[in-house]
Amino acid sequence: MKFKPLHDRIVVKRLESDQKTAGGIIIPDTAKEKPSEGEILSVGPGEMDDTGKLKPMGVKAGDKVLFGKWSGTEVKLDGQDLLIMKESDIMGILE
Repeated sequence: MKFKPLHDRIVVKRLESDQKTAGGIIIPDTAKEKPSEGEILSVGPGEMDDTGKLKPMGVKAGDKVLFGKWSGTEVKLDGQDLLIMKESDIMGILE
């Protein structure tokens, strides 16, 4: 199934965090925090401003981004756990 986000929405796949601490302690799944880093899979066309002009998106598919801990809506598409969020939920692009 193909999914194309509308307006200023973005589809993000979370990047998995390390399974161990720096000291080598393995973290169980129940104690792990959800990562706040992800890779953008697809973006909408952008948001309309007050004059009806399309504001282009500041991110593109393939960008690795940092987002807020409680950002977005979790969905399952084609067996993958993904997030759909607005562009404003993204704090920055990781380089």
